Amino acid sequence: MKVTGKAVKFENNIDTDVILPGKYLVLTDPRELAKHAMEGLDPAFPEKAKTGVIVIGGRNFGCGSSREQAPLALKYAGVRCVLAESFARIFFRNAINIGLPISECKGIASNVEDGDELVVDLEAGIVENLTKKRSLQVTKLPPFILEILADGGLIENLRRRLKTK
Repeated sequence: MKVTGKAVKFENNIDTDVILPGKYLVLTDPRELAKHAMEGLDPAFPEKAKTGVIVIGGRNFGCGSSREQAPLALKYAGVRCVLAESFARIFFRNAINIGLPISECKGIASNVEDGDELVVDLEAGIVENLTKKRSLQVTKLPPFILEILADGGLIENLRRRLKTK
């Protein structure tokens, strides 16, 4: 599974309240949630993300509450993948469950800038920064996680698996 896009970079400790402010939890349409993704940090983020971006984070990306709406807002905003130094575990699993590719990558925050063109190969565990002509190792995801992502999330993965039995 390969993902391409321009980098949009954020710092350390980006919590779910920043990814999607709590006042928008009353919304149920993921397209409406997407309009408010990263609103507090970058009001222009939804417009930037429409073309398909790769979000880059520092340490502890997705900390805070366990709201599934945070990765959902990112996915529907146009985020193709999230790479960070480290993730809050619940955010990581919520992203997988909704089909948003995500992986840890040591050194990503110091080797990528806003606008860098990236290619992420989740199967090989490599991110290529085409702008800076550098490659970094990302944590390789196990085959069952890659399968969930390829199916578009856990629900679709279960539906597909149940049909084949």
